[in-house]
Amino acid sequence: MSTPVIRLGLRDWDHLVPLASGLVDVAGCTVRVDSRDVTPDVLAEPGLDGGETSFSRYVQARAAGDDRLVGLPAFIMRGFRHRCVLVRADSELRSFDQLAGARIGLSGWPDSGNTWTRALLRARGVDLGGIEWRVGPLTAGESGKDRLGSRPLPPNVSAMAEGESLEEELAARRLDAILTPFMPQELFTRGSRFRHLLDDHRAAERAYWESTGFVPGIHLVTLKRETVEAHPALPGALLTALERSKRRWVARRRLLADTTPWVLHELTDAARTFGGDWMPYGSEPNAAMVRAFCAELSAQGIWPEPIDPAVVFPDPALATVRIPDAAAPGPDSVPSATAGAAPGPVPAAPAVVPAH
Repeated sequence: MSTPVIRLGLRDWDHLVPLASGLVDVAGCTVRVDSRDVTPDVLAEPGLDGGETSFSRYVQARAAGDDRLVGLPAFIMRGFRHRCVLVRADSELRSFDQLAGARIGLSGWPDSGNTWTRALLRARGVDLGGIEWRVGPLTAGESGKDRLGSRPLPPNVSAMAEGESLEEELAARRLDAILTPFMPQELFTRGSRFRHLLDDHRAAERAYWESTGFVPGIHLVTLKRETVEAHPALPGALLTALERSKRRWVARRRLLADTTPWVLHELTDAARTFGGDWMPYGSEPNAAMVRAFCAELSAQGIWPEPIDPAVVFPDPALATVRIPDAAAPGPDSVPSATAGAAPGPVPAAPAVVPAH
């Protein structure tokens, strides 16, 4: 019998490279990764068996009883959101509480990342209903994304006009701040018109980690229901492969660290802060994060009623990731940690000597 081929639509996250290149395999099947510039709509593409999916849209579907996608507790995009609030370089705004009553643009109303960012405002007592929200692309001309969702918008939320963009509306002072998961290119220039709202977002993000024990999840990997029914062992096998891919990538980055001037410092600091793994896979280590996100979707009116977190990852076989002993040694043998684990020592570097 031939080996089944599983096609996944994924953006080219660094930690997926070992999987995409074939250095890491998936037991029982051959995985072909279709690299995407934007997050695919997995259900709308007949040629895909699964792929990268918005956490927000996935949770809302499960809350509605739609189980056409089977989510793996592998958040391949996750990150702190404190950095995602931008203001003009000359703005007097420097804290979340100062955004009360402001005019704020954002790149998508129901988006996972923006939901987490609005949660930061709520935590500081900011009334989201008192903000004038405008939804549109970061840069003029961006297309191919559902920015408003399928549910009715609150009365204080409106879509931008055709041709308008967040960065130009902010520069023109028609917005006081913007929420964006991706940074405008000019932020990386010395003469940028924009800056982060928080002077030290890294310190705020570290405090968030110490308080919550997790880094917010944004996108996860999903599989179509019919694919899982045809290959029942696939979810567990793919979750294991994603874990191995991530571990191999971390080990190689620690060895080949000269990709940016200070990436070695970043890797060392991250290991000391978060332990062996700041982005653990499995439903168990992500349980607190999933609960918090479900609560925010309801509290912010993205979903009209409370969401039971148990509907998100109902398969107990995906609670944790177990790497077979035969796969443990070698370049992907970086220890894993659970969310909320106390910071520990930096894991030893892999015993790999580069050729000269």
